[in-house]
Amino acid sequence: MKILLMADGSVGLKLDRWLIENYPEDLSAVVATTENDIVFLAQSKFIPTLIFRSEEDLLSKIYLHAWADLGILAWWPKLVSSRILSSTRLGFINTHPSLLPHNRGKHYNFWALVEQAPFGVSLHFVDEGIDSGDVITQSPIFYDSEDTGESLYLKAQEEMFALFAKEYPRIRAGSIVRTKQDLTAGSVHSSKELTPVSEIKLDKQYLARDLLNLLRARTFPGHPGCYFEQDRETFEVRINIKRKKK
Repeated sequence: MKILLMADGSVGLKLDRWLIENYPEDLSAVVATTENDIVFLAQSKFIPTLIFRSEEDLLSKIYLHAWADLGILAWWPKLVSSRILSSTRLGFINTHPSLLPHNRGKHYNFWALVEQAPFGVSLHFVDEGIDSGDVITQSPIFYDSEDTGESLYLKAQEEMFALFAKEYPRIRAGSIVRTKQDLTAGSVHSSKELTPVSEIKLDKQYLARDLLNLLRARTFPGHPGCYFEQDRETFEVRINIKRKKK
């Protein structure tokens, strides 16, 4: 099995390192968004590397230098066109940080808390829809009232790596089972939804539970929180919920 690994972020780096340490012969090439540690690690083991500069540029290099049976999107941040999907013999598998079909698309950690949806991570085949391809395997993640957007993000990163490492031997052996998603049972969200729904209307009535879920969903240091407007000024608000010791 020859794979084309398109990797980004800390999860992409961990999967890059794990594959190099355990299955270096499988790597046809490693693609990254910039010249970063993902690239440098692959180059140190003489594995071909490609930088995503444009779709046309990547396609020309894939066909010239990196024929592969299967593509792996490891925390890949960019949309992948049908032309890239068809550049490998078996298509592409994506690492998605939600329990599909719940919270397809963007900001899975936020929407899981707001919707109180089942949470987890999934490996699925990529089609031309939004995280709508056949599921290979999943791992549920428990959360409770102490969790925030940040904690779900971190839990998903850890579990995504563990799930991929567990499942990859079956992937490379071709012994996986594909399960179609029931897209009517889940939800899908875009980036443009996040800011409007994060505004707290001071004169609006909320269930206490819903307001607490909204606040903790946007509690993620280094990222904007929920906000409200008052006296022509905008205020951000976050929340800290801790279990009381008995």
